[in-house]
Amino acid sequence: MTDREKLKAIILELSYEKRLVTLASGRQSDFYFDGKQTTLHSEGGLLTGKLFYEAIKDVPGVQAVGGITLGADPIATATSIAACLDGNPLHAFIIRKEPKGHGTGQWLEGRKNLPAGTKVVIVEDVVTTGGSSMKAVNRAKEEGLDVLGIVSLVDREEGGRENIEAEGYWLKAIFTKSQLVGA
Repeated sequence: MTDREKLKAIILELSYEKRLVTLASGRQSDFYFDGKQTTLHSEGGLLTGKLFYEAIKDVPGVQAVGGITLGADPIATATSIAACLDGNPLHAFIIRKEPKGHGTGQWLEGRKNLPAGTKVVIVEDVVTTGGSSMKAVNRAKEEGLDVLGIVSLVDREEGGRENIEAEGYWLKAIFTKSQLVGA
């Protein structure tokens, strides 16, 4: 079984649920992908890191990966480790949902590894409309980073890709909803 096939099996076992939920976008859905169940699983996290790294290792100039806490945290860390093990260090960073309430009041963790102009890829567990991804892009840009594109564990195929591309960024999805559970 390939790494991709193993990760798909873990996602279907741990992250996919057929039930009524309200998504971050505010929309109702009859299915849910809880990506953190996969990315926080020991083998799921390892495979996620490997496949995200494979998705970006040939992106010219990429120097770091990160996104909005909490979904991006294990992905960024696993991807950074996979890259380092391959001899291509990529730093990880975390974007807070609101600025730190004490100390420096910063929005971004891992800042000392990211000088202005650092070329980054935003990582996500699930993309629906692309709204969260674009929040991460905009915050990273405000922090002086050069955002190249976005990689997601799952693209729900509900307009996120189109919205992201309309903003001038690319989206690579490790899996689409169709690849995981059909149309």
